[in-house]
Amino acid sequence: MVSTINDNPFSLEAMYQPYDFYNRLREWEPVHYNEQYEVWMVTSWEHLVWVTRHPEVFSSSVFARDVRPPNPPIDEDDMEIYNYIKNWQVSRFIQQDQKRYNPEVSGPDHIDMRRVMHGYFTPKSMEMWRPLVQSAIDELLDAVEEKGRMDVMADLATPLPLLVIARMLGIPDSDRPIMRVLAKDLRHLNRTGPDRMGPLSQSVQNLQDYLGPLVAERVAAPKDDLISVVAEGERQGIFTRDQVVNNVMLLLSAGHETTINLICNGTLAFTQHPDQWAALRTDPDGKTVRATEEALRYDSPVKSIQRIALDDIEIAGQTVRKNDRVRWFISGANRDPKVFDRADDFDIDRYPNQHVAFGSGVHHCLGATLARLEGQEIFRNLANRFESLELEIPVEQVEYDQLIGLRAVESLPVTVTSAR
Repeated sequence: MVSTINDNPFSLEAMYQPYDFYNRLREWEPVHYNEQYEVWMVTSWEHLVWVTRHPEVFSSSVFARDVRPPNPPIDEDDMEIYNYIKNWQVSRFIQQDQKRYNPEVSGPDHIDMRRVMHGYFTPKSMEMWRPLVQSAIDELLDAVEEKGRMDVMADLATPLPLLVIARMLGIPDSDRPIMRVLAKDLRHLNRTGPDRMGPLSQSVQNLQDYLGPLVAERVAAPKDDLISVVAEGERQGIFTRDQVVNNVMLLLSAGHETTINLICNGTLAFTQHPDQWAALRTDPDGKTVRATEEALRYDSPVKSIQRIALDDIEIAGQTVRKNDRVRWFISGANRDPKVFDRADDFDIDRYPNQHVAFGSGVHHCLGATLARLEGQEIFRNLANRFESLELEIPVEQVEYDQLIGLRAVESLPVTVTSAR
């Protein structure tokens, strides 16, 4: 079908009014082929869940299997860098179909390896981190209360999850600022500029240079931290050293990036819905869990994820061919009126709430429990401390990073009124 509406996921509308954009696209064609970027766009909840639950058809090894030139295009001079990044991506993933494209790999496949990781990320294990989260929030909000204002991004949303993931991995506290800079540069993977490969490859190299010695230490002498958990894969002959380093890199980035966006986007939603803020303040302990789930649904930290088709398959009357790129859009699925009553309303009492902010199926986000814990503690403590949250600028002036995969504000200046 020839597109008669704006279907450009990199357009300003998609960045700044994503829910209008994806709602319209979902209503028009829930599984739609974008000619410009040569990608299938899945925007309905039903079809997103179906795709996520069929990893035998839709592979996470996108770079390893993609036989076409990069799209969005890159500078011709950057093709060598592109191939370097492609090789990095291949070794980076703990993939469900790892043995399909690398039959020499021995040991557990994706499911077995995730089982090892799940042992670390169980709800019971994550609860052990709640005291650290609570004490860190107390310290951060003491400073906010004294000033009467904050940039949510700089003063709250970034320092908390960065502290937690650094402690989990066993990274020294003094290195947290540089870790944020290096990890943030990985966002170039989600940009559209033809020159994006250069800064991305430099970021990958810098992180590999930093993490390599830490991994070597854990392989030789394991500690009680997450790097040692991943390094066990090398000790058992499952991973190469590069695979260990690159998976630690992924854990570092994913372990705080999503939570930063949850905290910022959720706080922004509360500034725009004072009735919901007042409702949360009536019972912070009782309402925080559902409020956090609604923040995840209403303005999800992750907008989209890409896969590649392993076989021809029909979805919603469309024929997806083998090797086609497929990208599912959480921003569309989480506002699907077929699943969510009053889908465009922010309602902290919403139940049930079948959002897919963390994906679904075998590739459900490993860190979902941790992100929820941090979000819950943030919103609960904000509600206990502050009578009001007021955005200091018109909401139309909130700037977003121009990313296809993440819903990430640049800054969020807020004035607070203490309840004490």
